[in-house]
Amino acid sequence: MRLLLVEDNKRLSDSLRMILVDDGYAVDVAYDGLDGEEMGRTDGFDVIILDVMLPGKNGVEVCKSLRNLRVRTPILMLTARDALEDRVLGLDSGADDYLVKPFEVDELRARLRALLRRDSNSKTGELCIQDLVLDPASHSVTRAGLPIELTSKEFSLLEYLMRHANHLVTREMAESHLWSYENLVASNVVDVYIRRLRRKIDDPYEVKLLETVRGSGYRIRDEREHR
Repeated sequence: MRLLLVEDNKRLSDSLRMILVDDGYAVDVAYDGLDGEEMGRTDGFDVIILDVMLPGKNGVEVCKSLRNLRVRTPILMLTARDALEDRVLGLDSGADDYLVKPFEVDELRARLRALLRRDSNSKTGELCIQDLVLDPASHSVTRAGLPIELTSKEFSLLEYLMRHANHLVTREMAESHLWSYENLVASNVVDVYIRRLRRKIDDPYEVKLLETVRGSGYRIRDEREHR
């Protein structure tokens, strides 16, 4: 999943970025409100983490502008101010959630997972397709009850495919959600990761879930939606 982090405290921003990248997210960073708003206008992000106190344009104004532009990306606002009126102002500006500094990283992770599953049919957070189960909270994958070891990038790609079950995921879509703007990737990198995933989640099993749509991309088939 791909995140936009808009935070002017470079030390905090760098720390959060490293933590989230280690968790398997692709993270783009802006350090002021104007850049954050410009980057947030794109539809490539799954969540925007937006600080309230920003140079150039504050987070509340950025949030309002994005919502006026009909940007529907979930927004998690960060602030050092815990007054009720500040929280109400942030939520009324269009934010989906609010986190007060200082905060524990585990709480940030949990709030991100909650935002990501709002459009999911599974309110427990687990993604299930036949006997394949992915749990974002524990960062675990099983098939037929057996654990499958995945790298963080393999996990992120599988999660993205499962969240878009039965829909075509093009190579360009996968690249934009798994790698940040600053990371240049080889043209075949998605194909490489798909082959690795297929060896782990499909090859040992009779029923194959991962499909190649020749010349277009990939998809995971969930037969439950076609019954």
